[in-house]
Amino acid sequence: TCPQCHRSASLDQRGLRGFQRNRLLEAIVHRYQQGRAAAATAAKCQLCDRSPAEPAAVLCEQCEVLYCAACQLRCHPARGPFAKHRLVPPPGQPGAPGGGDGGKGAGGGGGRKVPTCAEHDLENYSMYCVSCRSPVCYQCLEEGKHGKHEVKALGAMWKQHKAQLSQALNGVSDKAKEAKEFLVQLKNLLQQIQENGLDYEACLVAQCDALVDALTRQKAKLLTKVTKEREHKLKVVWDQINHCTLKLRQSTGLMEYCLEVIKENDPSGFLQISDALIKRVQVSQEQWVKGALEPKVSAEFDLTLDSEPLLQSIHQLDFIQMKFPFTVPPVPLLQLEKCCTRNNSVTLAWRMPPLSHNPVEGYILELDDGDGGQFREVYVGKETLCTIDGLHFNSTYNARVKAFNSSGVGPYSKTVILQTSDVAWFTFDPSSAHRDIVLSNDNQTATCNSYDDRVVLGTAAFSKGVHYWELHVDRYDNHPDPAFGIARINVVKDMMLGKDDKAWAMYVDNNRSWFMHCNSHTNRTEGGVSKGATVGVLLDLNKHNLTFYINGQQQGPPAFENVEGVFMPALSLNRNVQVSLLQFGPAYP
Repeated sequence: TCPQCHRSASLDQRGLRGFQRNRLLEAIVHRYQQGRAAAATAAKCQLCDRSPAEPAAVLCEQCEVLYCAACQLRCHPARGPFAKHRLVPPPGQPGAPGGGDGGKGAGGGGGRKVPTCAEHDLENYSMYCVSCRSPVCYQCLEEGKHGKHEVKALGAMWKQHKAQLSQALNGVSDKAKEAKEFLVQLKNLLQQIQENGLDYEACLVAQCDALVDALTRQKAKLLTKVTKEREHKLKVVWDQINHCTLKLRQSTGLMEYCLEVIKENDPSGFLQISDALIKRVQVSQEQWVKGALEPKVSAEFDLTLDSEPLLQSIHQLDFIQMKFPFTVPPVPLLQLEKCCTRNNSVTLAWRMPPLSHNPVEGYILELDDGDGGQFREVYVGKETLCTIDGLHFNSTYNARVKAFNSSGVGPYSKTVILQTSDVAWFTFDPSSAHRDIVLSNDNQTATCNSYDDRVVLGTAAFSKGVHYWELHVDRYDNHPDPAFGIARINVVKDMMLGKDDKAWAMYVDNNRSWFMHCNSHTNRTEGGVSKGATVGVLLDLNKHNLTFYINGQQQGPPAFENVEGVFMPALSLNRNVQVSLLQFGPAYP
């Protein structure tokens, strides 16, 4: 049993000798042992008076004497009778006759014994079994268990796997460079947090001192909050630095090991570990996922001391409103030329009127529910541009905005009416798709790198209305089972659509189709798809049902009923299928 992974393996009568030897690792260790042995037995000067003697710098081929640099200048100058003598590096140094760089044995395998088959000692490895992922000899193919397996030339597979490992290493190298830059950014972030924290503390102390004795205790509490926030941010950044440093060290070590492996010239030994090594490199590359090289916290402190309510409570005097009745901000002006809609999103822009000197601390944007209902706050902040996503299609929204400061809230602006799109236009979403999904044609065409089913979602979300879209089957090989339908944003993306409770789908082969939700298969219907087929999806959120079409004909009864909530177009497929979005609209067959 392995003490690390705790996996057990059964041994035959040969015991541990039945395991294949990691010849590549042996070669690397042997090469480093040779290098250390050569360094330990470095040639010494034969004319030095001191003890120990200095390392030899040259060897005279005629005198057959080793000289260090000082003795060579003193005892063997390049003039007179010594002018014609030939000085060469001593044995064991690069460039010397028979030196470490000239011998094949020290170069990593030239003088090494050619590996023989573990099962047949007299046979050399000549082929690679794709099924077992191991080198085999000719006799293994003739008599052993590999007779009916797919085999390929050993040299060709060696070059292929070496190319894959080199390509994966390039990706890890790029991520390592990004990680080093990211560490510099994090260290700069530490200094910014320290500076901003001190600045905020100074500002906070100044505000508290202005409130004299009534704010003494409250000042201490607020300082404690700022300190905790700063310590929290610092702790988060240090944790991220330590985590990133560890991952970078692991990636760097893996890179150095892989580079040593690539230097090896033993195809069978390389292929013995190449699959596992490629997977390790790919896993190492995948750990630098999107967002991993971004700070988890900001250097800014999102803390604002609102002293106005406390001042009013201490003095029990609303002196600001009584003394200055017109200090609230004026009416904001909506910039209609910048307000627009796209699909089910609206963008609004506004500004304060010119010659307005009243201070503004922020704005409040309100939007109704699309049916003429009550307004609700959708944004509070300092920006003068805001985009609201996830609205209903084919709906009319009313929007208004007002400004506020410490004196109060100003009046509302004029109401602007915005109409969302009648028809949803969307593409496949690369940001949420499984990493094996391959998108092209401006994200309107999808296929996959894997033989397993992978899920990709659309960029639109539907919560009401009637929506219809069609997908064209561009390629269909080996009778796969693509699935079409709808899903929640958090659907599982590494298996067929409909196998979890977050998706509702129809999966279809070349002869028949089934409806699937929560891994429950229902309503088997004759009729399948092929290259050039068109699959339509009708989502009627007014009637709360889902219907499918193939080549303009309804496929079975309405697939699912009582569907409510927010849904996104979804598709699952493998590498044998390619699908393109064809059309969108309320019209359907």
